[in-house]
Amino acid sequence: MTEKYYIKGGTPLKGEVSIGGAKNSVLKLMAAAILAKGETKIYNVPDLTDVEIMLNVIAQLGAKTEYNKEEKSVTIDAVNITNITAKYELVSKMRASFIVLGALVSRCKEAIVALPGGCAIGERRVDFHIKGLEALGAKIKIENGYVHAKVPKLTGAEIYLDIPSVGATENLMLASVLAQGSSRIQNAAQEPEIVDLANFLNSMGADIIGAGTSEIVINGVKPEKLHGIEYTTIPDRIEAGTFMSAIIATRGKGLIKNVFPAHLTFFTDKLLKMGANIKLVEPNSLEVSCKNKLQSINFVTQPYPGFPTDLQSMAMTLLTTADGVGIITESLYENRFMQVPELRRMGADIHQDRNHAIIKGVKKLTGTTLAASDLRAGASLVVAALMADGTSTIENLHHIDRGYENFENKIRLLGGKIERKNEQEPIDLTEGMHNESYL
Repeated sequence: MTEKYYIKGGTPLKGEVSIGGAKNSVLKLMAAAILAKGETKIYNVPDLTDVEIMLNVIAQLGAKTEYNKEEKSVTIDAVNITNITAKYELVSKMRASFIVLGALVSRCKEAIVALPGGCAIGERRVDFHIKGLEALGAKIKIENGYVHAKVPKLTGAEIYLDIPSVGATENLMLASVLAQGSSRIQNAAQEPEIVDLANFLNSMGADIIGAGTSEIVINGVKPEKLHGIEYTTIPDRIEAGTFMSAIIATRGKGLIKNVFPAHLTFFTDKLLKMGANIKLVEPNSLEVSCKNKLQSINFVTQPYPGFPTDLQSMAMTLLTTADGVGIITESLYENRFMQVPELRRMGADIHQDRNHAIIKGVKKLTGTTLAASDLRAGASLVVAALMADGTSTIENLHHIDRGYENFENKIRLLGGKIERKNEQEPIDLTEGMHNESYL
């Protein structure tokens, strides 16, 4: 049976919620574990379908993998990598698995990796990955939907990225770790997940300088220098931003725990401009609340440290009932407004012109039947349903499951009225389960 969310809106979210490990970081750390001929253990790993897919990709390559749900840890024993092919059946399900290309080329000097799939949010080409690998000395063929990379010896190179692509930066970091000499990636992505990957690799014995800036230098090391480690993933800034949005949208008050506030500076600044209250109460905890009607703002999505494209849909949801007119410009992906038709069905007044969305605040949204089209659009519809009058149904939950662990349970802990059921099961939306410790 296909499960759906049933959400009764209008209840302020109150209490505290703890943020899990960063999906967009842990997937890359798992791929990086291939580089060490030993056992690596990663903590703070969320229980997500994307994590399961990456485990399957790595196991297919010959590594031993284990996920411990109680401990929230992944163990990867990469002593024996016996296969250099990452098949279409798995890579097509999740774009991030393409990251094994750089790791395999680095360790095995050859890789055959299917061209990636993932959310249908727009064109995300792999040209930058290919050009960078070629600069390092790899010979690349693309045929039958696979990238075949082969290199007798990787040699350090100067690589300039036309755009600060996160995936390309990560793949080239992994490929450069064991190259002879130094590599320099210019116009590199600066996301916190890049810094996490560099810290992880350095802990393994790599020599990487400058992660988090636009220029990263990777000094190649000998394969025997790399070793297995234990490492804890950073918190998920997008999950944190999603819960901040949900609390503000419902005029609630909550404590967001296990968050790195510095990773959300730009987003937090925009929420404050809209009229939300956000304050740091502990080094890794934010108190978020909102009593009054929000004010409309304009913003443009940008690579980090700018406004994150992954939180654009949450901000749009907040703007649907804000005072005035807000304009969002999506500068990164051409199909990142896939939540717009669904929000309109809830009564939102949104005019879309290519990569611009003009949102005129309405008095309220009303519940209806909705469908998630991708991960972040799906999460924004959950936020919209929580703030709407009446009951909403959301289908295509497999998109949301890719990036949010125990989403409905965390919402219920904040008092949200949400159930995950198939159509035949009885629905009870009378009560949430407020976490009394923070009321």
